[in-house]
Amino acid sequence: MSVGKTVRVLFSQGLRVFFLAAGIYALVAMGIWVTWLASLAATGEPPDVPFEPAPALWHAHEMIFGYAGAVIGGFFLTAVPSWTGAPAARSWFLTLLAAAWLGGRLAVWWSGALDPIPVAVLDLSFLPLLAAKIAVQLARRPKPQNLLFLVLISIVWIGNLMVHLDWTGLWPGRAATGLQVGLLGVASMIMVISGRVTPAFTLNAMRQAGRETGLPRQRTSADRPAMAAAILIPVSIGLGLPDLFVAAMALIAGIGQLIRLAGWRGFWTLHAPILWSLHLAGAMLGLGYLAFAVSLAGWITETGALHLIGIGAIGGMSLAMMSRAALGHTDRDIVAPRAVAWAYALVAIAAVIRAAGGEAGPGWYDWAMLISGALWLTAFALFLTVYLPVLTSPATSRTP
Repeated sequence: MSVGKTVRVLFSQGLRVFFLAAGIYALVAMGIWVTWLASLAATGEPPDVPFEPAPALWHAHEMIFGYAGAVIGGFFLTAVPSWTGAPAARSWFLTLLAAAWLGGRLAVWWSGALDPIPVAVLDLSFLPLLAAKIAVQLARRPKPQNLLFLVLISIVWIGNLMVHLDWTGLWPGRAATGLQVGLLGVASMIMVISGRVTPAFTLNAMRQAGRETGLPRQRTSADRPAMAAAILIPVSIGLGLPDLFVAAMALIAGIGQLIRLAGWRGFWTLHAPILWSLHLAGAMLGLGYLAFAVSLAGWITETGALHLIGIGAIGGMSLAMMSRAALGHTDRDIVAPRAVAWAYALVAIAAVIRAAGGEAGPGWYDWAMLISGALWLTAFALFLTVYLPVLTSPATSRTP
């Protein structure tokens, strides 16, 4: 297939261009971070970088607003037209949006040589453009449960704004808080989305297999408090509310997530990686919230808890959703290849190692970061190997 045709296919659907961007950037951003860490460990001297923020801040920012931002774009540009019946985004808009995303990544990368205001403007342009498109599509069928996602996208954007207000010197000392708001804002999206898709996909698979008993159950008594608490966490952090309140919300979110997960019949899915990956990421989310609550009490490190959420829940759920949606929306069989099943498992293992590394001594901590990063890179290399042709070639009919 010619390059021109490949580009046309790539920009024909939001999931194609943004899931591919997410997969590539998962390798690029993590590869840079792991290389920087390895070089520091080998020489004892921090390598020179072209960006202005500290390397750890750059790494966190790019994984949250770069990698996860691309996943958010691909997901909502695909899901919202399905929810509302609105026309999907045209190729010109996808090109504009992709340029905004890429412009933000390049601006932050070269921020050491650029004025911080244009860097902020470029990087902050992506989510408002995405939200505006989503708002127009949702207006066709404006259900409150769908309009909620505009609020969640706004929370993530405000987190990024706080980071840039620090980097521009307009509000010093807010970058770390902004990163937490962004990360936990994305986690709240995962909380809401997983409550929709995980039991629904599991139910469909069980019924297709002929099972009509022991089906997934929605526990409303756990659903609503868990989702409300998850949304309140980044809001509370951004407002500077006491750690005790944030810890209480994290405890409610974590317990609620595990309770509702118990009703979704995850053990039935062990034969189907495309399903158990959703349940595994959901478990990581619940455990991550509990770990975050404990960290706020000072019993474990906050960094470890946040990486359990960032790698295990956000990384795991995004990988599961990208791999499933890419197959379903290109008319392919929704069955995860073995390589992708390994990718699901490697991301979960990476999350556990990185979280546990935060409780170890300095020597083990360094190794935990490197091993976790290597597992993440392996997982997304497997994902790209399988899904590059899926995302860049025309849709094909499912096999009988």
